[in-house]
Amino acid sequence: MQLHERLASGESELDLHVFQSESRTPVERTLVLLHGLPRALGMGRTAAGMLPELGEHLAHESGWLVATGTMSGVGASTGTFSGTQWLADLTTIVDRLSEEEHPIACAAFGLGGNVALRLAAHDERIRGVATFATSAHLDAWCGEPEKFRAQINRAGVVQGGHQLLDPDELVHDVLQLDPLGSIAQIPPRRLLIGHGAEDLEVPVAHARDLYAAAEEHAELRIIQGAGHTLRADPRMVATLLGWLDRH
Repeated sequence: MQLHERLASGESELDLHVFQSESRTPVERTLVLLHGLPRALGMGRTAAGMLPELGEHLAHESGWLVATGTMSGVGASTGTFSGTQWLADLTTIVDRLSEEEHPIACAAFGLGGNVALRLAAHDERIRGVATFATSAHLDAWCGEPEKFRAQINRAGVVQGGHQLLDPDELVHDVLQLDPLGSIAQIPPRRLLIGHGAEDLEVPVAHARDLYAAAEEHAELRIIQGAGHTLRADPRMVATLLGWLDRH
């Protein structure tokens, strides 16, 4: 079963796909699957392109209800990126999925993981978070504000006639996601931190710093030989499915 919906999030309209297996006994749990922030030329249109396929696979293998949310400015969703807007987007998605009255978990890549951690720190409806290739130190990840803003512009995560925030304001807004402070507030709820050992964009030390900030109340999985892009890595999929089974 697949549903496709459009959700209003402020001035943005979000693309939401919901999958449930028709061959497995349903598990009364919901997983929200989120993409990261594209920074390469033109990637804003395609950054979430693999998520529906992954969501359908996870639903079929786990029995969970799996939703893939596309954030403002990415893919078919309208609007423009900011950390604050993406946090509002995820809140909108969780509000919609809460109608199912199932416990909700999030699995997210890159900056999507930071958004999920931030919301979970303040929203008890989220009973677990799995992050993959997520930064513990967003100041280092963003880098120089002018360059960061230019990268996002080139990626095309800007729609609907709304400009990105000014460089310093844009980075300051992202830093408010506060990965280390957020993850510290989530235990005893479930946490999984997955990372590629050869990640050149977000060094694997970031995963260990997130693990330490959670006072080791998390599952830490370092995937040997893997880089930053984990969505198509079968070891990542197996790791996530195992976490769902234990949830």
